[in-house]
Amino acid sequence: MMEPLFDKVAVIGLGLIGSSMVRGMKKRDLAATVTGFDGSAEVRARADVLQFCDVIAETAEDAVTGAQLVILAVPVGAMAAAAQSIAPYLADGAIVTDVGSVKAAVVRNVASALPEHASFVPGHPVAGTEYSGPEAGFAELFAGRWCVITPCERSTDASVEKVVALWTALGSTVETMTPEHHDIVLAITSHIPHLIAYNIVGTAADLEDVTQSEVIKFSAGGFRDFTRIAASDPVMWRDVFLNNKDAVLEVLGRFSEDLAALQRMIRWDDGKSLEDHFSRTRAIRRGVIDAGQDTADPDFGRYHGDSD
Repeated sequence: MMEPLFDKVAVIGLGLIGSSMVRGMKKRDLAATVTGFDGSAEVRARADVLQFCDVIAETAEDAVTGAQLVILAVPVGAMAAAAQSIAPYLADGAIVTDVGSVKAAVVRNVASALPEHASFVPGHPVAGTEYSGPEAGFAELFAGRWCVITPCERSTDASVEKVVALWTALGSTVETMTPEHHDIVLAITSHIPHLIAYNIVGTAADLEDVTQSEVIKFSAGGFRDFTRIAASDPVMWRDVFLNNKDAVLEVLGRFSEDLAALQRMIRWDDGKSLEDHFSRTRAIRRGVIDAGQDTADPDFGRYHGDSD
């Protein structure tokens, strides 16, 4: 039997990602002890009933005392406060990492709050579901997924190696990039699609000539999938857009220009340009399938698992 990677791990924030990490670490014996803490007394109580942690701490101090690794699994907007709350109690040589989907802002806010004797390895598991809370977590959430590590000035080679080993053991493939490059990549692959989903669902709800019951009744694959994305945690996504403002606005500007071009094609009956555009973007979809990120199965009526 392999030795655990860590004697004690503390997870701050017990929502979908945090609780999934705990479950994954316990299933694979990656830590001798995993202590969980959440700022919400209600979440702590639910986590205590679910018993996926070895210990549910009542304070951040109790959670991180003696921990070799501390994982910040809170919304991006709460990262600074979380870092400040644990800073006085971190052990010498402790490694702090995070799971935020914005990196440059997190590096600025977290690194400056930590004591010199702790290292910081920013990370982002590119995984999730539309569900949230400690009940939503499961051990295999990160299996076959990417995790992006964005080392900063507070990262040591040894601490990066340990965090990479953790994510690899959880089943992820690890990619390393700068925080700034991460933010522009995720703006186009994740943040803007979520913004569009929230917007199109809101537009449908506001249309005066179409009732909400009709929107729900006649939802085909496209709108149905938009509503799935738009069901994601609103607090998390509020923080993402406010903390990745520059990258999101840059990509959104390019998207708006491309959308205007499509409007012109439709207005002027430019069928050839429309077909060329759709053919080019269809090739991107084939690339997603070839990379193993989805299947080629038609989605209309696709079986998505038991509904009960």
